[in-house]
Amino acid sequence: QVQLIESGGGLVQAGGSLRLSCAASGLTFANYAVAWFRQAPGKEREFVAMLRFSDYYAESVQGRFTISRDNAKNTVYLQMNSLNPEDTGVYYCAVNAAQSIRPADYNFWGQGTQVTVSS
Repeated sequence: QVQLIESGGGLVQAGGSLRLSCAASGLTFANYAVAWFRQAPGKEREFVAMLRFSDYYAESVQGRFTISRDNAKNTVYLQMNSLNPEDTGVYYCAVNAAQSIRPADYNFWGQGTQVTVSS
């Protein structure tokens, strides 16, 4: 049974940083594309970052966020710097066999972790 568990969310002031973690059981991250998505209230879920053989970012987070993977811990991270209120939302990690930025392509999802950036 595949399980993804996110952690690391919280409340931070604009300009601050957070690091999200996504730990997996039931699969090995190194064999899949792993992505972070986020969803703000009243908005659709949107792509943030993805990692498989290389990393890829949404334009809105390019240069501020970094996705990485620790194979020994089977955990993927999202380092978020220079946060602004527009980054507020529930952040989800998701896994798919192939690289994609479309949420509908992802088969396994975590429960999400709330990130709130105050101005």
